[in-house]
Amino acid sequence: MMSIQCDAHNFLTGNGYSIALSAVIAQNSRAMTRSFSEPLYLICEDVRSLYNVGALFRTAEGAGVTRLYLVGYSPQPPRREISKVALGAEWSVSWEHWAQGWRLIERLKSQGVQIVALENHVTGRISMNYRRLRPRFPLALLVGNEVSGLSAGLLRRSDQLIELPMHGAKKSLNVAVACGIALYELDRWRR
Repeated sequence: MMSIQCDAHNFLTGNGYSIALSAVIAQNSRAMTRSFSEPLYLICEDVRSLYNVGALFRTAEGAGVTRLYLVGYSPQPPRREISKVALGAEWSVSWEHWAQGWRLIERLKSQGVQIVALENHVTGRISMNYRRLRPRFPLALLVGNEVSGLSAGLLRRSDQLIELPMHGAKKSLNVAVACGIALYELDRWRR
């Protein structure tokens, strides 16, 4: 096994960019995996902020996500802004990019994966409080764009729609914060 080292300063300032790129490419072929009996996937559709993507990688790593999927125009590693927040999690979490989220959803559904969308205030769909969900694994959690949320196509293809209760003036939380709450609730069901 080849070992590649690059200190955080060099990577974040760009001096270690080519070394870090090699490490990220190598990561995809031999990603570190945990031995959870129940797979938990995270699908991030059109998340625009590099910093939010970094936070999603870090949260996914902490919650033991099996694989993270970046969909649509969600930015991908290697990027300094992602690494600044992910703190190396983008190297240890298995991930893929899919241009079209509906194709990914169809593939996962064909493998028996339950698709759960985390979204507040969807017209025409009944959502439930995230604490009331009784998940069936394997499961994929969908999170979407910071402003517009998930696309209608992915919402239509989801098996369940969950939301976080909001008690203040704001109608939603930051995507990475909301995702972390939901992932840890789902992780509780895997134990």
